[in-house]
Amino acid sequence: MSVDTMASNELFVQSQGYLVSEMNGEKVMLSIENGKYYNLGQIGGRVWELIESPASIQDVVDRLVAEYVIEPEDCQRQVRQFLQQLKAEGLIQAGKE
Repeated sequence: MSVDTMASNELFVQSQGYLVSEMNGEKVMLSIENGKYYNLGQIGGRVWELIESPASIQDVVDRLVAEYVIEPEDCQRQVRQFLQQLKAEGLIQAGKE
């Protein structure tokens, strides 16, 4: 699925099976299944927190725009790209509302 085909009514939620910790203000994760390490960074870590419960792209964008200085269109694009990367790695699951 490309970034452009991610539906606005899709809900994204964290996949299970990862040890998550904070290191120097950034979220880092370790996959229990494959031993792979991920550094989500500070903002990526915030996105991770926002999808602890199922959330739409717009839900995430609205929260980030309220918390950070970023234009909504730029935020939307970057969140879509980030979620696509997480999905490709199996770190999140997507479903419809």
